[in-house]
Amino acid sequence: MNSGSTVFSQLIDFLPTQQFSKCVARYNGDWRVRTFTCWDQFLCLSFAQLTYRESLRDIVSCLRAMGSRLYHAGIRGHLSHSTLADANEKRDWRIYADFAAILITRARALYRQESFGVDLAHTAYVFDSTTIDLCLSLFPWAQFRRRKSAVKLHTLLDLRGNIPCFIRITSGRVNDITSLDDLPVESGAFYIMDRGYIDFGRLHKFTQVAAFFILRAKRGLDYSWRESTPVDKASGLRSDQKIILCGPKTSQLYPDSLRRISYYAEDIDTHFVFLTNNFFLPALTIAQLYRCRWQVELFFKWIKQYLRIKAFYGTSPNAVKTQIWIAICIYVLVAIAKKELKIERSLGEILQILSIALFEKISLLQVLTSNDLKNEMNAPSNQLELFNF
Repeated sequence: MNSGSTVFSQLIDFLPTQQFSKCVARYNGDWRVRTFTCWDQFLCLSFAQLTYRESLRDIVSCLRAMGSRLYHAGIRGHLSHSTLADANEKRDWRIYADFAAILITRARALYRQESFGVDLAHTAYVFDSTTIDLCLSLFPWAQFRRRKSAVKLHTLLDLRGNIPCFIRITSGRVNDITSLDDLPVESGAFYIMDRGYIDFGRLHKFTQVAAFFILRAKRGLDYSWRESTPVDKASGLRSDQKIILCGPKTSQLYPDSLRRISYYAEDIDTHFVFLTNNFFLPALTIAQLYRCRWQVELFFKWIKQYLRIKAFYGTSPNAVKTQIWIAICIYVLVAIAKKELKIERSLGEILQILSIALFEKISLLQVLTSNDLKNEMNAPSNQLELFNF
């Protein structure tokens, strides 16, 4: 047996601890804390994410069973159910949100050359949201409908590496369109969205900062045709038009020209109509970019399957946001380790392996590249693979 550090410790070594300390200091996270620091809390909840723990008592019982290995894993504070519960309730969730932003910046740098299936020199993002259902009696602050509570994750996904670079957590009642107000818009980048984000006043801000949007048009759009470009109908394209909005409100909210592209996807027998403010990319490339929007749906399915964000360890808004942000930290951390160690496995396989080998004293690279494990993971299974880099 390897007498070195555990797999968990080796994984945590990829984290910039000095940057974490700065995040803690920014919000006075360890003020008047004697034994159980923010770092201890982060490691405990990271363990819970990596090993699929069900509750606080489950987390505490499993960690206490580790004995001396707990200290060497970096968890130095006194661990108890009440201590961890209090930390989740009181430690500012923004500590972990800021730390996730640091990890995201690092991951995006590693994946900036990653291909996503479309030959595009610009950065391309997909923006969408997913709803996480909650119990109304336990989470009354997040009431969504009459008998239901929920929170929404508004997510901007970088298609190069499928890295979430912006996340906003709100109550389920918040309209998706309003999240566009907080979206960081980058000049020259492409933003791919569904028809639920059509708000011409907000979309015009993209044009004003020289950013590009691609989204599906709603039926009944009032517009006037200006000119058309010939298209190859064998490729699925049906029309490529330059239009201007004619509605009494929409024409004022978006006074500039728009590009309207009609496309028929034969494989799914569906007709699409796209709106974009980009006039120089080929129409077929616009259609291919919109097809990439499905990546954000796969991302949502992936994190709900492999991370603990559907059942929560606390009921307050702070506890819910803390757990979600630490889950995002773990997702990005594993993506960083995968890239830096040049692991060929999918993120789902890596998390499955880590869940059973976290406190083994073996090389992280060895445990993730073992042929025996690889053959076992590739064995026939009735579970579909939802996400793969």
